[in-house]
Amino acid sequence: MIIDKQTIAKVANLARIEIQENNVEELIVDMNKILTFMEKLNELDTNGVEPLVYMNTDENVWREDVVEQKISVEDGLKNAAVHNERFFLVPKIIEK
Repeated sequence: MIIDKQTIAKVANLARIEIQENNVEELIVDMNKILTFMEKLNELDTNGVEPLVYMNTDENVWREDVVEQKISVEDGLKNAAVHNERFFLVPKIIEK
């Protein structure tokens, strides 16, 4: 596939981007290089190759989610500017 000015304009329109006229020639060259590379990749025999989803085969090791009390409520509120017995008090920032 050969990229021309009309194709650049169509892709820019679909992508909703503005391309300056002086950049079109450079984009034609760059996009043709990309497509040439993709055509080379299509020539490779990929039979028997597993699809790659992640770069490594490691799996997440999940731990049990256990609720633990690390600090007391009083210690947590110690440095709060304004608070009541159990909660931080902050100014309201959402307006209706």
